[in-house]
Amino acid sequence: MKFVNRDTRLELLINCELINRLEVYGKEKYPNEFGGLLLGKYINSNKTVVIKDTLLPKKYKSSRYYFERGSNGLKELLEQYYANEGLVYVGEWHTHPDNAAVPSQTDIRAMKELAEDKNVLINNPVLMILEIQKTDYNIGIYFLFNGKLLQYILAESE
Repeated sequence: MKFVNRDTRLELLINCELINRLEVYGKEKYPNEFGGLLLGKYINSNKTVVIKDTLLPKKYKSSRYYFERGSNGLKELLEQYYANEGLVYVGEWHTHPDNAAVPSQTDIRAMKELAEDKNVLINNPVLMILEIQKTDYNIGIYFLFNGKLLQYILAESE
């Protein structure tokens, strides 16, 4: 699937199988929030991010309206993904059970802190939110750009 932000012309590519996996992970933890890391690569002179996989945290704190991902062991796994597949950390995903796939103030603040973190080497981290319901889901995909969270929208078929 291809998503685009019309103002910046930045693009995001992700396959349906990965989105379906994220939905399954989210529904397994329903009605609590859950999430993980997004892994991918940048192409087209860094104008397109291709999301290829996810890393799930070994430890996390979660409730119906809260998710905090632990970081134990993730650095080593990220290094393996980079060495074996050339994939890098591109952002985060989490669920909003029975709530809109729209960033909360906590989500916005976390993305800004992520972009300012000297250990994170991306300027425009991706935030994917899945609105999980018992039988359905909706997806919202955002990225930080010049201190603001902008949305990707599904591109029209070409």
